[in-house]
Order: sequence, then C-alpha cells, then structure tokens
Amino acid sequence: MKKRLGLLSVVIIAIDLLSKAWIDKTIPLWESLHVIPGFFSLRYVRNTGAAWSMFDGQKWLFIVLATAVCIVLAYYYVKEDKPVILTAIALMFAGAFGNLFDRAIYGYVRDMFAFNIFGYQFPVFNVADMSLVVGVFILAIVLYLDERGQKYE
Repeated sequence: MKKRLGLLSVVIIAIDLLSKAWIDKTIPLWESLHVIPGFFSLRYVRNTGAAWSMFDGQKWLFIVLATAVCIVLAYYYVKEDKPVILTAIALMFAGAFGNLFDRAIYGYVRDMFAFNIFGYQFPVFNVADMSLVVGVFILAIVLYLDERGQKYE
C-alpha cells in the first residue's frame, strides 16, 4: 500500500512539474488561453506569495516552511498504517513538494488554472495546489469522524 501511494506522489509531482513546464513554454506570462470562455482559462502567472499572493516575496520563508512540511509528512508517512490517512499524506506531500521545487528553482510558483465562477475570478492555481487541498480535505474529514468516534476506512 505504501509503495503504491508513494508512486501516486511521484506521479502527481511529475504531472505538476510537466504541466508547469508546458505552461511556461506555451502561454506567455500573464496571458490566457480561454478553454471555456467566461468560465475556465489557462493563464500563466508567477506567484511569489502564498494563496491569493499573501506574503508576497517571502521566498525563503516558504522554502523553509515547505521543507519542514515535507519532512513532517514523510515522518508520519513512515509511522502511519491507515490507508486513508496515508492517502491524505501522499497527496499533501506531492502538493507541498511540487510548489517547493518551483520556489527553490525559480523563486516563484507557476500557476495556470483560472476559473470565473458567477463573476468571481477564483485565484489561479496548479496541480500541486489541487493535490494539497484534496489531501487536507481528506485528513480534515478523517479527523472530524475520528473525533466523533465514527469509522472512516
């Protein structure tokens, strides 16, 4: 089980980095390719902050935090034996590592997925962000159910 989930992390990291390389070579910075006009675009942006560009320009802070997160997740991955928690950890690790790679190599994170939902321009994100959010969501559900004494396997 752990080997398969480790492979899942590697595959997600590869998809993340390949999609970022593709956007970097295909769409000019700050430009968009409208896939579904008025709803979904591929837009190449460089984010030097966190979500919604918070803490813009704090490269080393994010590198240190993401490195610490990856180390902690790797530690819990080795210690944990519940498949659903291992899945959450594998997803979170892939997301944290994908964006850590960008920050360490480029000094920014390459984002590309842009949605306009009911006139609200949702912040642009990438594959690593999706993986991280899904992993956190799974873990939050597990912790909630565990606290209530309910099964989650």
